[in-house]
Amino acid sequence: MGRLAAASLVGTAIEFFDFFVYGTAAALVLGPLFFPTFSPLAGTLAAFGTFAVGFVARPLGSALFGHVGDRYGRRPVMFASLVLTGCATVAVGCVPSYATLGITAPVLLLVLRFLQGLGLGGEWGGAVLLTAEHAPEGRRGLWASFPQIGPPVGFLLANGVMLALSAGLTDAQFREWGWRVPFWAAGLLAAGGLLLRSSLAETPQFQELAASGRQANAPLAEVARGHWRLVLLTAGALAVGYAVFYTVSTWALAYGTERLGVDRTVMLVCVMGAVAISGIVTPFVAILGDRYGRRPLCLAGCAASAVWMFPMMGLFHTGRPMLMFLGFTGALLAFITMFAVVAAYLPELYEPRVRCTGAAVGYNLAGVLGGALTPIVATAVSSGTGAPWGVAAYLTVVALLSLGCFALLPETLPAASAESPEGVPA
Repeated sequence: MGRLAAASLVGTAIEFFDFFVYGTAAALVLGPLFFPTFSPLAGTLAAFGTFAVGFVARPLGSALFGHVGDRYGRRPVMFASLVLTGCATVAVGCVPSYATLGITAPVLLLVLRFLQGLGLGGEWGGAVLLTAEHAPEGRRGLWASFPQIGPPVGFLLANGVMLALSAGLTDAQFREWGWRVPFWAAGLLAAGGLLLRSSLAETPQFQELAASGRQANAPLAEVARGHWRLVLLTAGALAVGYAVFYTVSTWALAYGTERLGVDRTVMLVCVMGAVAISGIVTPFVAILGDRYGRRPLCLAGCAASAVWMFPMMGLFHTGRPMLMFLGFTGALLAFITMFAVVAAYLPELYEPRVRCTGAAVGYNLAGVLGGALTPIVATAVSSGTGAPWGVAAYLTVVALLSLGCFALLPETLPAASAESPEGVPA
């Protein structure tokens, strides 16, 4: 289990490094470089628009790779998704700016971001199921949480590199070539991840399905026909997690540097510190999920998000590093209270033959609802003077909607519920 968990964690960290480095670049430099004819606000919105395309692609990627995972095994998904995301990320670092290619430059950016999203959409399902289906029942939440540590690690890697480059280069150097370095580094990281995953075994549950010939021939069709309500509920339930995380990690970077006049390095340090704390507490929250159930923690995380959004915006708007850090940390602790346990929770809601597709589509559809729209909406509603209370109101509404969706989902921990809603033993 230790080797499996490490491989899943490293793989998701690399894939999310690729995904997050784009978000940081979108917040800091892509607007002026690829949309120079726009106003500063419109350029930021356009850059976040290309950022959102990656989220739109993720459910498509989960459907594509979910078919592979449910039909041919979880292991092939982990290789193919990593190759696709890594190649697309390296290519982003090679795209010339608008000054060189004109309108072709942002079009290429859009296409490559779409390919990034396709790859990441497949990664989560493969990595989570590899650990969840190998794990002993009483510790499934703990082991399945390791892929969930990957996103914070990937974020810290991406922004750590950006922070070092931002601090060590002049502004002109950073805008000219420095921002490209993390994208080029993604190629080396992807090669290392493929090497680490090369010796992984297929999961026991899929081996049983394959031996009996019970794999789904058309898993997406089965999910759409028999589990559509469950997919929509899980997407709505998880939307707040994406909304909160990308408000802190992407929109806040742009707003803090452009509107509050906070130094780019200070903003990165504040956000990275909060993300690091959320990553550290992830396995401890997952242990609570194994003891008390997945659903209670998800409900608590949603409620905490709804309560904390207005205080967070007030602390953020001060522009003072320690207060901003406090606001971000509170928000991400609420976020991780939910997302530490969903890697065990979502697979338990689906029967094994469609698990890779159903869990991944629900998880990544939530990214469209919460991650793709949030930076765009937040930028639009915070264009006036004063504190961005409109952003806090938007996030509070999303948290309440997610709370309602979680309330309609069942518990899957055996001690709390003997069966999942699909009639499959948890």
